Amino acid sequence: MKNIFLILFLISSNLYAQEFIGIFSQSSDVGTPVKKGGANFDNTDQSYTLTAGGSSIKNSAEDFHYLYKKISGDFILTADIKSNAQFSLIAKEFGWMIRSSLTNNSEQISACQNESGAMYLQWRRKINDSIRNPENIILFPKKNMQTIQLERSGNSYTMRVANFGEPLQVIGTQELKELKDDVFVGLFARAQNEKDSVTIEAWNVRIDQPVPYTYHPNPVVQKTLSTKEPVFSCRLEIIDAFTGKRKIIHEANHRFEAPNWMPDGKKLLFNDGGLLYKIPVGGGALEKLNTDQVNKNNNDHGISFDGKMLAISSSRVEQKLTSSAVWVLPIEGGTPKLVTKETPSYWHGWAPGNKEVVVVAQRNGSKVYNIYKVNVETGMEEDLTKNTSGHVDGCEYSPDGKYIYYNGTQSGTMQIWRMKPDGSNKEQLTFDEYNNWFPHISPDGKWMSIISFPTDIDPNSHPSYKKVMLRIMPVSGGAPRVIAHLYGGQGTINVNSWSPDSRHLAFVSNMQKVN
Repeated sequence: MKNIFLILFLISSNLYAQEFIGIFSQSSDVGTPVKKGGANFDNTDQSYTLTAGGSSIKNSAEDFHYLYKKISGDFILTADIKSNAQFSLIAKEFGWMIRSSLTNNSEQISACQNESGAMYLQWRRKINDSIRNPENIILFPKKNMQTIQLERSGNSYTMRVANFGEPLQVIGTQELKELKDDVFVGLFARAQNEKDSVTIEAWNVRIDQPVPYTYHPNPVVQKTLSTKEPVFSCRLEIIDAFTGKRKIIHEANHRFEAPNWMPDGKKLLFNDGGLLYKIPVGGGALEKLNTDQVNKNNNDHGISFDGKMLAISSSRVEQKLTSSAVWVLPIEGGTPKLVTKETPSYWHGWAPGNKEVVVVAQRNGSKVYNIYKVNVETGMEEDLTKNTSGHVDGCEYSPDGKYIYYNGTQSGTMQIWRMKPDGSNKEQLTFDEYNNWFPHISPDGKWMSIISFPTDIDPNSHPSYKKVMLRIMPVSGGAPRVIAHLYGGQGTINVNSWSPDSRHLAFVSNMQKVN
């Protein structure tokens, strides 16, 4: 009898394991492709492979393979996709698809790429109608991979595409009120000849649902906002800064923020609910780091260049949540030592040698934030930007101690700057239309990572739940290169999160929870 129960348990467990393929619910052929298709999820690198047959599309029929799930509301679908180069001349079509049903003549809209590198939207408004395309199809430079994004906002559907390293470009927008609120969304592929089959690979696959909410790190200000924080998800991700390949190592249905890479390269440190936790870079159990009674930690924390000390920002023990101070403690944890006597103060960078830190602070009743250099032992402060107009933030020393990098609005938008450690020789490094925040210098001193907000964001603001880009650039300036398109902002990369080998970055993306 026990063996029978064991067999039934194994069968049911196996069926359940096959029900979900990564973030998708199912995989199946739609229509009657001559050659059957399939899908696979590789958990080691969180990539997907689709194999698909097909046929020549006639009238309203369509035959393809579909990897999908069902969701409702607004959403953003993003993936890096490439087709099998060995069969590059085979007529094929692949990308993202949104459908009302799984019948092969359903209402649908798709963000497509074909074997020639052509990018286009196509759609069907009513059951049994023919597929429609825009008059102008955009031919992208033919490369091995493109980022393809399809966003739904109400009845509006927008397709965006980017080559690796570049910002997303709008390919087209289509109003389509015929689709239901509950729809199937997923990746698709098809051969356009019944004798052929095609294979595509997809990675960095994300389904994000926007959150109608703006987060402010100051609880007093947050209470004045009319909207309440919804239930949402955060993802801790690691990215190869030079290939753009990402991996999710931790998720939670509440806010956590701002990873640091631990000196041994084996763990990450991040804040969650006022506390600090470590997690292995491959994922696993969380380990609380002891900060004693300083337990209202925010997302401004970081590790000294020699790996021995940790700086944290938290409200003072004797005060409420309204005012952040800077503290230091041993990297292994312990009782923090208060550094800043005045508040609000937010840590952002260690000086080599551990004798000084740089903080962003308001002083003497001013509503303007300035950058201060603070002596760790005495608490003595020096205002480095007192004669600078506009907002400044995100200050950080270079590993050699020759510069302090920061972001400021002196030129009208938020751009990246650097100055000498005494505040002299201020030099602008970025000049584009985006609002660029939080410059972080790689341990080898060669690269800088930044987070870039879109042009419709107030330059003085860095809110959560926005479509942002992670970019890297040479430390002395030059053209920034996009390494990730994501949904995030505040808490994504507020502090330095380069790996010790200067190869990877850790960051937090966020979204409304998708059931």
